[in-house]
Amino acid sequence: MLHELRIYHSVPGKLPELNKRFETITLEMWKKHGIRQIGFWTVLVGVNSNSLYYLLEWDSLAERESKWNAFQNDPAWKSAKVGTEVNGPLVERIENMILVPTSYSALR
Repeated sequence: MLHELRIYHSVPGKLPELNKRFETITLEMWKKHGIRQIGFWTVLVGVNSNSLYYLLEWDSLAERESKWNAFQNDPAWKSAKVGTEVNGPLVERIENMILVPTSYSALR
């Protein structure tokens, strides 16, 4: 099992819109493509309070490549994403890491 940590650093003031897009559009698209999310987080105390953190679960890198590419190339997703960015982009930059649990991790 692999986990993918993605950090979306939103454009200042756009985090509420980014959260709304995930809640109302992205998660449904993920269901369609079989993408499994573990959870989403924002920062309550600390730096990067304008960022959204989330964790995805994959059986393998091949599964990730297949499902993520299908999602990214879905015309419905592309159209919906453009619709949420009519007043400019919501995200300044994205960090992405594929994580492998240690032998002593509770999440394996």
